[in-house]
Amino acid sequence: MDSKVKKRQLQQYIGFGILGACALFVVIILFIILYDIAVKGISTISWSFLSEPPRAGMTEGGILPAIIGTFFVTIITAVFSVPIGVGAAIYLSEYAQEGWLTRWIRASIRNLAGVPSIVYGLFGVALFVNTMSLGASILSAGLTLGLLTLPWIITTAEEAFQTVPKAYREGSLALGATPWQTIRRNVLPYAFPGILTGAILGISRAAGETAPILFTGVAFFLPQLPGSLTDQFMALPYHLYIMSTQHHAIEAVRPLAYGTALVLIILVFLLNLTAIILRYRLRKKYVR
Repeated sequence: MDSKVKKRQLQQYIGFGILGACALFVVIILFIILYDIAVKGISTISWSFLSEPPRAGMTEGGILPAIIGTFFVTIITAVFSVPIGVGAAIYLSEYAQEGWLTRWIRASIRNLAGVPSIVYGLFGVALFVNTMSLGASILSAGLTLGLLTLPWIITTAEEAFQTVPKAYREGSLALGATPWQTIRRNVLPYAFPGILTGAILGISRAAGETAPILFTGVAFFLPQLPGSLTDQFMALPYHLYIMSTQHHAIEAVRPLAYGTALVLIILVFLLNLTAIILRYRLRKKYVR
């Protein structure tokens, strides 16, 4: 009996060791990549780099139009995807009857979350740019990224609703509250940290996408700031792609590309950090 126990413990130690080694390997690779970008990009970061438009075919100047364009597209993505995604999650979690149709809808949503982003870009061209006549613009790009983010938000929001104990619903309904009052006052506040975290993580992913905005509104070189939502724009991911692979003087603009990559990483990191802080504070509040 002792030998069997020791054998199982040894297998457990080996399994944990392999998993720990895999995790450490991923962390090391990530650290090497981030360190390389930070070391090569930090010297480019300056106030003029962040506050000036590009000049001389993007070989000089800064990335202000790309920062502003990314900001506006991200806002449109959030405004479009978060309300619809949370509403769909409320319906699937709280109102929909369990059956083959509901299971089919959930499976479809999860499959949509795995569709390549370039497919969303082509769909955005067909729907928003051509059919709805929005043209290549900030609005078309933001709505396309909203479609990309929607399955992620629906899935994470529904999972957040499922973590709320059923006793909260049953107690509220037993006291005479309507289903909507129960959801709004007893379910939504406790699910909100998970919903918010999923939404911010989905939006931060959309902020770093290139393929969906490639055909829907992003511009190669547009030094002036967009005047409305129907204008074309520059964006950090596409700007980085052009500077790294398509520029006529790649070696000359290499430092600018590293600086752009570092700014984009910092932007995504700040969004993720915001999600972590808000989740911690909201959970602490509602646990109390």
